[in-house]
Amino acid sequence: MSFRRICSAAVLASSLALIAPVAAMAEPIKNIVLVHGAWVDGSGWKPIYDILMKKGFRVSMVQEPETSFQDDVAAATRILDMQDGPTILVGHSYGGSIVTEAGMHPKVAGLVYVAAHAPDVGEAEGELGKKMPSVLSKTQGAIKTTPDGYTYLTPELFPKLFAPDLPREQAEFTARSQVLAKAEVFNTPLTAAAWKTKPSWGIVAGNDQIINPDLERFYYERAKAPFVVVEGASHSVYESHPQRVADVIEEAAREVGKKTN
Repeated sequence: MSFRRICSAAVLASSLALIAPVAAMAEPIKNIVLVHGAWVDGSGWKPIYDILMKKGFRVSMVQEPETSFQDDVAAATRILDMQDGPTILVGHSYGGSIVTEAGMHPKVAGLVYVAAHAPDVGEAEGELGKKMPSVLSKTQGAIKTTPDGYTYLTPELFPKLFAPDLPREQAEFTARSQVLAKAEVFNTPLTAAAWKTKPSWGIVAGNDQIINPDLERFYYERAKAPFVVVEGASHSVYESHPQRVADVIEEAAREVGKKTN
């Protein structure tokens, strides 16, 4: 073998050695879409938005109207259509039902459930909640319904049930700025379950009084989704423990990125 060929082979081997580690360190997915739950709006995601944006993610929030399950899935789909590539779709509480159906969108590469429902096809979260009752469901008079069929959580009980680990003033403001949710949104059977085909992650709020933490565990175990338990966290875990939630979202983006890049 000539000296020139030996040199060329050595250069090629060195180049491959440099390329291999780069290939192994695949870039995480950059698009994140956050879907809020019932009775609140997208502003609650602000702490997580700030954390993820500083790390270079492109974060969008869905402002679903809570007028019907179909309307809310359509609102999420609209934002997913606007993404420029693979996306991690995140749902909190009732938002978990939304992302379970909207997650069939071709741009959704992975799902994250934050103290969330994750029904199967033909299931509705309201019926599942009856099988594993929460503190909320056992609190008489906590949920009120308007004459035209919209529900809300009694403002006086909201801080205690929904957000006991938030500053009192913040919890009271959220209680007084609720987005009323049409009663039917909780009882609409799903027609698709994205967690069956998309990789999923979960977060259990250890002191959740809106959804029974055992029900959250059931959902995630059924979906074969790795999950973390944030001990002592309320249903407002996304606001009271934003770093823990952001870490799971980032992990999902990183793990899915390895498979898509």
